[in-house]
Amino acid sequence: MLETSARLLRLLSLLQAHREWSGPELAERLGVTPRTVRRDVDRLRELGYPVNASPGTGGGYQLGAGAELPPLLLDDDEAVAVAVGLRTAAGQGIEGIGESSVRALAKLEQVLPGRLRRRVGALNAFTVPMLRGPQPSTVDPAVLTELAHLCRDAERLRFEYRDHDGASTRRTVEPHRLVCTEHRWYLVAWDLDREDWRTFRADRITPKPPHGPRFTPREPPAEDLAAYVSRGVSTRAYAAHAAVRLLVPLEVAAQRISPSAGMLEADGAEACVLRAGAPNLDVMVIHVMMTGFDFQVLEPAELTESIGAIRDRLSRALERSV
Repeated sequence: MLETSARLLRLLSLLQAHREWSGPELAERLGVTPRTVRRDVDRLRELGYPVNASPGTGGGYQLGAGAELPPLLLDDDEAVAVAVGLRTAAGQGIEGIGESSVRALAKLEQVLPGRLRRRVGALNAFTVPMLRGPQPSTVDPAVLTELAHLCRDAERLRFEYRDHDGASTRRTVEPHRLVCTEHRWYLVAWDLDREDWRTFRADRITPKPPHGPRFTPREPPAEDLAAYVSRGVSTRAYAAHAAVRLLVPLEVAAQRISPSAGMLEADGAEACVLRAGAPNLDVMVIHVMMTGFDFQVLEPAELTESIGAIRDRLSRALERSV
């Protein structure tokens, strides 16, 4: 009995983690026969889990939304509260829980009955958060969950993308992963038209279904995708690049400099190196000065000349103001 219960939980987990499984695939994962899989699916249905089955050689099993909430040990009000909390965490980019919130929200919304999804949507649509500090770019949690599903199922994504100037283009990509910072969400994907990896801000994406077909995932552009996105949005996207040595420990600098503002690496116990980009070197000087830390220029040498020119300009301004 315990073995059967454990297998049912494993089967439910597989159905939640993948849009559709064939019978033989589930049998192989569970180490049982396809006949046993069919019996276990029937048991899940008896418990209230809506498992859909499509016939034929290309068919399979899929967990769908039901008329009633399956036994998740949550009543309707609790389910709505959890969904709203997950949407809030995902949409506000709360450090450390944003990505987990999207995954959990995708699983929960997959089985929420329509009446509860409408309640969640209404509560989010007519609630205005009052938050402290600089606000992150707003991203519709429904877009995030849609992107997460397409990454999970390796389906092509079609969308409209707005660039920094507001111009729109149509893109078709193979989505790979979502990467989040404390302020923004990014999609790392293979751009089919440009035949290269690209990073897209999620708040500028408007999905344009139908999506698909499925694809075979490619090797990612880097092992550390968080560092890859950080380099892209803080350095590669700009015309001027620089490296400076900040005279504070890495953990101190990291409290003030976000991954989207520059890449930090330790340089001994009492210093660290900041690598960042800017439209030009004058703006780079301001960027570094705004950190509030003492620093030493590593590269390029022209950055030192820009610092000198700005120093002279400030000195003249002080003389005129006396």
